[in-house]
Parts: sequence; C-alpha cells; structure tokens
Amino acid sequence: MNYWIVVVDDEAMSLTNARNLLSGQEMRVSCLRSGRDLLKFMGKNEPDLILLDVMMPEMDGFETFSALRALEEEQGKKRTPVIFLTGSEDSETERRGLKLGASDFIRKPFQKDVLLSRIHNAVANTRTIESLTEEATIDRLTGFLNKAAGTTRVAKLCAGRSGSLMVLDLDNFKLVNDLYGHDMGDRVLKAFAHVLRQNTRDDDTIARIGGDEFLAFFGGMKMEETIASLTRRLNEQLFHEAVALMGESFDIPLGISVGAVMAPECGQSYDTLFPLADSALYTAKHNGKHGYYLYRSGAEETLSHEEDLQAELSRLTRIIEERNEAGGALLLGMEPFSFVYRFIKRFASRYGGKMARLLFVLGTEDDEQRLRKATEQFLEVLQKTLRRSDVILQSRPNQFFLLLPEQSEEDVPDVVGRIMAAWEKTEGHDRVRIGHAVEYTEYEKKDPGNAGQG
Repeated sequence: MNYWIVVVDDEAMSLTNARNLLSGQEMRVSCLRSGRDLLKFMGKNEPDLILLDVMMPEMDGFETFSALRALEEEQGKKRTPVIFLTGSEDSETERRGLKLGASDFIRKPFQKDVLLSRIHNAVANTRTIESLTEEATIDRLTGFLNKAAGTTRVAKLCAGRSGSLMVLDLDNFKLVNDLYGHDMGDRVLKAFAHVLRQNTRDDDTIARIGGDEFLAFFGGMKMEETIASLTRRLNEQLFHEAVALMGESFDIPLGISVGAVMAPECGQSYDTLFPLADSALYTAKHNGKHGYYLYRSGAEETLSHEEDLQAELSRLTRIIEERNEAGGALLLGMEPFSFVYRFIKRFASRYGGKMARLLFVLGTEDDEQRLRKATEQFLEVLQKTLRRSDVILQSRPNQFFLLLPEQSEEDVPDVVGRIMAAWEKTEGHDRVRIGHAVEYTEYEKKDPGNAGQG
C-alpha cells in the first residue's frame, strides 16, 4: 500500500504513533497539528487519505471536515477520503461523522490491522467511485468533459468568475471523414484535443459538446487580442497535425472557428451566455472561417433613416466594384471557391442554366523547379484565356480546377483548344505533359410555382 496519508491531531504522541505505524508499511506520512494547518496544506497538495481527529481546539474535526469540502468545491478538486479518529465511546459522535460524509470512523488507540484494513478499503472505494464518475463524465475520444458534465461545470464558472465563454468548431471536418474515413476523423479529433491542451491552462475548462464542437471557459481572459492569438495558434497547429497525419498532399481547408462572449459583461447565466457565443460562432463561420468573432453587448450599429441606408448601399457597391477591376478569370482559394461554386450551382438549378468543370494536371520529367515554373506559366495562360466570369482553383501545386458558368458540352472543346494554343506559345511547353478531364451539367428552369422552395 504505497499511499500518501495525512494525520491531523493536536496530540504529539498520537502523531508519532501514527507515523511509526504507517511508515513501517511503506506509506508516505504527513503530520499536522490543527484543522487550519490541514486547510493550508490541502490548498497545494492532494494526498490519498486524511486521518482526522475529532476533538481538537479552535476547529474540531467536524468543522475542519466541512471547511475542507468547501475548499475542494471552490478549487474544483476531487474529494479526499477522510477517516475520523476519536477516543470517545459516544455513538452519537460516530453517527454525526458518517452523516457528514466521512469514509469511516476509528477509535483510539487503534489496532494496527484494523487501521491498515480501513485505510485500504477507504482508498480503494474512493478510487472505484472516481473511476465510475470519470466514465460518466469524460468523453473517451478526447479526454475532455462530456456535454452534460461540461455544461454543468461551465455554468458554475459563468456564475462565479470573470472570463471568456467560447464555442469552438472544426471547419470542413466532414470532408476529412468523407475523403479519409471516420478512423482518420477520430485521429484528427484526438490531435485537436492535444493542440487544445497545449494552449490552455490547468484551471481552464474544456468540454466536447458535439461531434466536432467544443465548449470552453477561460477564467480571467479579458482581452480580445488574447482570443485572436489563441485562435491563430489553434489553426496553425491543427493544420500542422493534419499534414503529419495525412501527408503533404493534404489540401482540405481544415481549421477552427471560435465564437466568444465575455462574462460578466454580457451576463453571468450560462443560459444567457451560451446562445451569444453560439451566435458569434455562426458569424465567424460566415465571415470566412478559420477565425473568431467576439460578441459585444450593444455594439451593433443601426442605420435609422432611409437615406442613410441608400447611401450605405451605394458606398459598399462602389467599394466592391473597385475591387474587381482586374481582368481575366478569377483565381480563388479553396474556401471562397467553394462558396462561389455552391452559389452558381444553386442559382443554375433553380433558374436554369449550365456549367462545365475542367481539371488540368501538369507533369514533367524535369526537376521540381521546372514544374513550378511551368505551373506559374500555365496559370497565367488560364487567366488571360478564360472569361472574367470563369473561376480558377489551384487545388494542388500542379493541378487546376476550372468552373465555367454557361458553357455547354459543345463549347468546351473550343475553350480547351484556346488554352492549349496559348500554352504552346510559352517557352519550354514541350517538356511538360498536360492532361485534362471534363464534366458538364445542365439544369432546367424550375416551375415558377416552386421558385420559393429549396
């Protein structure tokens, strides 16, 4: 029995006897003289069991026990098993101790075998209860609190502490499951749990509340800059872990979006704060993902007059139009390309239309430097040859996915021919292989009576 036992007794002889007896059983023993000494000691230590004398001056054992449980609750620590010690034969004293929640009751002077047996039983029973409690409160995949336990814990923190309540959600996680399988998805979630632990403190609380959604409370976090820095680190480190798991060719825009709200500035009730953080997460998701949004109470600006609204509309229109003066096809990253693609598809499927999709892949027998240069040249050809309504995604270093709205199956051979004719005018084109694939979709206009559906 390699336990750490704390003995609390105001009698020096009792402490000496207990130390000698327990040390001979290879137990670590700490001796204290009062209840106040125990409370101070427990603020920084977590022994396996406490032997606590009932009859002590200033604070008796019962008062000390109640103060200990309050301290453990305040600090969020597990309850340390306590065995009361007494020289009294009064059965009422024993009933009172057990009613308070003590693990056992031993009369002094105690017998060695009885003491050791009861210490072992108390520690073993406590560990069994802790194990069962952990199974009921811990998410096995990530090791964080599960939804029920996490919500309860965070609700208490919101009510009693200042800090930031956050909802975190993995961006594009479904693509990992779809393309790499659910086993890989679980490995990504474990990797994210590791990243999150590396960026949080011991007194921060994290819970998994959905498949790829997490709840967190960061005590004392008051600065928006801190939230921004945390979000940036989580995104960078998660993507690094994903590449380590799935290889350098991994190109899913995996990341983290964060919705945050401050307590007590925006409230102290979890039922009030969580919807605000969840709404902030929605805003972060729709502002490009991989970022954060901090809810601010009363920060929304309202335009109250019709002329103000009209002026604002004109201002935004000018800004947007000025930012799209560049000629040639539009080159986008994966995330904005996906938004544009889905919008064009929805529009065409509702109002009728057609689109073509082309994939170009470059290869060469030369070194990587030659392939990189050829890729840059080919991208320039695409942007100059295609229409301004066409959209380009460089999905891999040597791969281009083109979206061509309002292009039919009959139109595409001409488009490919123009691209290849322009390419053959570039230097070194003959040392580069180019393959391509084509898909077409044509949609019929929906019945006007169903235009508002879907």
